Parts: sequence; C-alpha cells; structure tokens
Amino acid sequence: MSAHRSVFNTPYRAFLFDMDGTVLNSIAAAERIWTVWAVRHGVDVTSFLPTIHGTRAIDTVNRQGLPGVDAQAEAAWITEAEIEDVEGVVEVRGAAAFLRSLPAGQWAIVTSAPRALALRRMAAAGIPEPEVMVTAEEVSAGKPDPAGYRLAAKRLGVEVTDCLIFEDATVGILAAEAAGADLLIITETHEHPIQTQHATLANYQTVTASVDPDHHIRLIQI
Repeated sequence: MSAHRSVFNTPYRAFLFDMDGTVLNSIAAAERIWTVWAVRHGVDVTSFLPTIHGTRAIDTVNRQGLPGVDAQAEAAWITEAEIEDVEGVVEVRGAAAFLRSLPAGQWAIVTSAPRALALRRMAAAGIPEPEVMVTAEEVSAGKPDPAGYRLAAKRLGVEVTDCLIFEDATVGILAAEAAGADLLIITETHEHPIQTQHATLANYQTVTASVDPDHHIRLIQI
C-alpha cells in the first residue's frame, strides 16, 4: 500500500496501463523467442531471461554489449518472431472487461513493445484497443524513463500526476515513480512476491471503476 494514501477510491483524471504482465500475460511467448536469440548469441539463458521484461527489444540487445551486432536488425528480428508467436498469450484475469468499462478518453496503454506487436498480442488476449497507445517507436528513451507515461497523459489532455499507473515490472515501476504518478502493481504474473511500498493487486477480478459527476474516475474494491 502506498505510504501516503490509498489508490483505491481516489479520484484520478485517467488510468495508464503497461501492457505485458499488467493487462496480458505474454511471458511464455516472449521467453521462447528470446531463448532462441540468446542461444544463437552465446548469452546465458538462465541469467538473461529475467532481464527482458518491460524493456524495449533494442535496449535489451544493446545491454548485452555484443561485438559486431546490429541492434536495430536484431530487435526487428525479435519483433517479427514475437508477432508470429502469440501462443499462450492471455489476458490478466478480468483485464479485458475492466478496460471496456472505462471511459474511452480516460485510459491509455504505454508499452515497451512496438505497435504491431502490441496490437497482435492485445488481439490474441482479447484486450480492447485504446484511443491512446504509446509504443516503443514513439519515445527516444524507453522505461525506466518516464517519457512514455508523460506522452500518454499529454495525449489524454491531463497531467501525469493526476493519473493512476498500473504496472508489473521493475523498469515500469521506476518509470511511473519518475513520472510522479500514483502507482498500482499487478502481481498475477509474478513468480515471487514483490517487496514494494506501493499498492498491489493480483488481477482485475476484485475491482471496478466508478466515474464522478466531474468525470474523475476511481478504482473501487469489490
């Protein structure tokens, strides 16, 4: 739970959602593709796989410091392979219905995935496409930089500090903190409990959203 106030029943101008691990679970598909890549480049799979989540493919490739590797080309290969393989991509429980219940102009998805991959995974998981979506191509710096969340808030016509951000991965949590927004961490895809000062929620089956007369939205536990 947040140290200063609860995110539940608090008025916000908008909700901003990460995608992978937050509204859908693509871990199995992503790890299949990245395992192939890691083996091909002699990268230790066991230590490498936990580092891939929540970041742009090009940032993941660049972090490896592999000599003679064209990071743009490798990231493009990863993206194409992930677009082809969406087996096992499913919603985080209750996410699709929860998102459909929100006012259309008051929520956005901010993802480290390229747009084509994001749309493919969302379709596979039954996640509705928002009016505002910020993808990997639209920011010069990926998470943990807060640029994506700031851009989404700007497109919605609100201040990012008046938003509630839904995240699951460490780099996304850091991005949300840097943006200065309140934060709720979705834990359904976590293998191990997360230690955090922020509010946590397993999935969306125990919450609903209400809209105030002045168009603020609130997250309500049921």
